[in-house]
Amino acid sequence: MQHIKNHSLLSFMVSEKAQGCAVTNPATGEIIGFAPIASESEILDGIERASVAQKEWAAQPAKVRAAKLQRWNQLLLENKEDLGRLMTLEQGKPLAEAQGEVLYGASFIEWFAEEAKRTYGDTIPAPSADKRLVTIKQPIGVACAITPWNFPIAMITRKAGPALAAGCSFIVKPSESTPLSAFAVAELAYQAGIPRDVLQVVLGESSRQVGGIFTTHPLIRKLSFTGSTQVGSVLMQQSAGDIKRTSMELGGNAPFIVFDDADIDAAVTGAMASKFRNAGQTCVCANRFYVHSKVYDEFVAKFDAAVQQLKVGNGLDHGVNIGPVISEAAKQGIQTLIDGAIEQGAKPVSPIKQLDGLFMQPVVLKDVTHNMTIVSQEIFGPVAPVIRFDSDEQLIEMANDTIYGLASYFYSQNIHRVWKIAEALEYGMVGINEGMISTEVAPFGGVKQSGIGREGAKQGIDEYMDVKYLCFGGN
Repeated sequence: MQHIKNHSLLSFMVSEKAQGCAVTNPATGEIIGFAPIASESEILDGIERASVAQKEWAAQPAKVRAAKLQRWNQLLLENKEDLGRLMTLEQGKPLAEAQGEVLYGASFIEWFAEEAKRTYGDTIPAPSADKRLVTIKQPIGVACAITPWNFPIAMITRKAGPALAAGCSFIVKPSESTPLSAFAVAELAYQAGIPRDVLQVVLGESSRQVGGIFTTHPLIRKLSFTGSTQVGSVLMQQSAGDIKRTSMELGGNAPFIVFDDADIDAAVTGAMASKFRNAGQTCVCANRFYVHSKVYDEFVAKFDAAVQQLKVGNGLDHGVNIGPVISEAAKQGIQTLIDGAIEQGAKPVSPIKQLDGLFMQPVVLKDVTHNMTIVSQEIFGPVAPVIRFDSDEQLIEMANDTIYGLASYFYSQNIHRVWKIAEALEYGMVGINEGMISTEVAPFGGVKQSGIGREGAKQGIDEYMDVKYLCFGGN
């Protein structure tokens, strides 16, 4: 690894004797390394240092911060192959997907490097001739984040990019399942000139401990969290004590809708991209499929035929499309949902193969009804339940019948229906004749219990800035 090896990729790993966090390859069960665990006093000291460093970082011209972020972006791109391999080893996703995530993660650093120079204020027409009214934007201060295991690089850069661009310092706690990618991308940030106190990666004795520190420490002014709705709710309650700013990207239950006027082949292609990326372990992946009765059989047949072509295995092996799920608990939870749906009357389109280890054969379930348990749960695995519908009104009611509102997808070639359905769906993001919607240039986020705030796009940097109003009198 050209750049990381100069500072030793193993520099952030510790021996088992040092009581580090063991990191396991989900495809093989082998321990691939150990990540350092910080004590509570070390975390508290890091927050103090971040507060001091933040003021120096914010004092630098935006152009200077932007240049360092651009260098970080370049180092991420130059190390794409090795970062991708590291991610596959600790997370399991196929190597091509992992390398794609490195590019996706780097895109946020590039985007916000550019946005650092565009945090414009306003000049406001005054109510009287002797006043001048202006607004400016200033960094909120020390920001922190808690990120998940399913996108161990992109979920960090999507938060760190805007925070650093805005002039905040940034402390992130990655998942204990995938911390090595976090330490690796931080090492590249340091090589790019970003101070170590400005960007910190920490693992504590437990997620609960670190969450408690982040949500109650008076020097931390912003918390960004990606994870479950249940945990997000707890973090918001804990953050209320000193009115911390929060951004929450939480659970999803994305409907994927195929109308009778849809291009069925295009819908199948979109369904495959949306559902089975990262073995279905994404918050925006299609979770339940609603297909009009007139095209139900055709879609199910073509969809299942495509699914049967997927190759399950170790993400480092050639041609693998589906890697392992993240843990035994995850596998058992997914299997419970499958078994429950079959008991309630659903039928697998093709025979289900039971695989060893943490691998699961992708499954398409037909004859699913809207009231089945699997329809209301976030599956987070390679399972696609398909439900019939007969009218637009029935579809809208079923699609919106969830506490979640992150992503949604539908296929139709009727422009009048497109507008009607797009406006009626209660989701923060809608893919129309498209199964892949995530990009750094568009705002990412949900409504209802899928969260608050937006990441990416021009809105992303505002999450880390305060608007200050200046009133000049006596003019």
